[in-house]
Amino acid sequence: MQVLDFEKPVAELESKIEELRHLSDGGRVNIADEVGKLQDKVERQLRHIYAKLTPAQKVQVARHTDRPHCLDYIRELVTDFTPLAGDRNFAEDQAIIGGLGRLLGQPCVLIGQERGHDTDSRIKHNFGMAKPEGYRKAQRLMKLAAQFDLPIITFVDTAGAFPGVEAEARGQAEAIARSIEVCLSVEVPLVACVIGEGGSGGAIAIAAGDRVLMLEHAIYSVISPEGCASILWRSAANAADAAAALRLTAQDLHQLGVIDQIIAEPLGGAHRQPKQMIQSVGEAILQHLAELTPLDGKALLEQRHAKYLAMGKKGLQ
Repeated sequence: MQVLDFEKPVAELESKIEELRHLSDGGRVNIADEVGKLQDKVERQLRHIYAKLTPAQKVQVARHTDRPHCLDYIRELVTDFTPLAGDRNFAEDQAIIGGLGRLLGQPCVLIGQERGHDTDSRIKHNFGMAKPEGYRKAQRLMKLAAQFDLPIITFVDTAGAFPGVEAEARGQAEAIARSIEVCLSVEVPLVACVIGEGGSGGAIAIAAGDRVLMLEHAIYSVISPEGCASILWRSAANAADAAAALRLTAQDLHQLGVIDQIIAEPLGGAHRQPKQMIQSVGEAILQHLAELTPLDGKALLEQRHAKYLAMGKKGLQ
C-alpha cells in the first residue's frame, strides 16, 4: 500500500506488527498480546492523524492510488451491469464508464469516471480525464435514463477534463457545458457522489444532480491546488496554500451548501477498508433515491433549479 508522508509513524508500527507475526509463524512464539498493543497504538495514531488533516493532506488522501474507484463500486454494488459504449458521434471514451444495472437492487443508469489502478488500466482509462466524446456519451446515457424513467447515479473522480489540443478541437468546453445542461434538465432523480478527486468542469459535468454526496476525505474544486498555485504564486510549490484557500474539502463545501451529505470514511481513509467504504456509499445513495423517486419530473426540476440558484448564499450569510 502507498504510504503518505504523514502516515509514516503508522507504517512503522504496522511494519513491526508484520515482523512479529512472521516470528510467530512457526507457532513457537505467542505474540498475541504484543500485537494487540501495537494494533491499539496504530488505531490511536490514525485517529490522531486523520482528525486534524490539513486541506493539502486531504488532497493526498483523495488521490491515494488504493482508494476504490468507479469500477470497484460497480463490481461490489451493481448486479446485471450492462456497459454501454460510444457517443454515437465520434468514438468511445473509456475515461467515462456508463451503463445499466441494479445498484443494491435498484434499477438505474450508472455513469462514472474511472482512473485505473495500475499503469495499463490508467493508460486505458486516460487517468479518468475524459475527452468530448466521453461527456457526449454521458449526455446520451442521461437522456436514455429519462426515456426509460430510470434514476441516474454518477461517481465523480477526475483531476479534470483532458486538456489536449485534440480535445479542444473537438469541442471540449461545449461538451462539458451541454453535459451540465442535461444534468440540470433531465426529469429523473440524479444522485452524484464525489468518491475521490472532483476537479473543475470535468467533474461538475456529471455532478450537477439533485443530491451531491462526498466522501469525508474527497476533494471538489474549480482547479487543482497545483494549477491554482501556478497561476497565483507562479509556482506549484505553494500548492498547500492554494489547497487551503480553495476550500475544497467536504467539510468546507457542506458548510457552503455546495454538497448535501458527507459520507464518513473508515478510520485511516477509504483505501484502508475499501469494501466497507463501498457499502456505505451504496446505502447513502439508496437513502437519497428513496426520497427523490416519489417526485415527478416537474417537482424534481423545480427543486434542482432552486438548489443551484441558491448556491453560495449560505456561505455569504
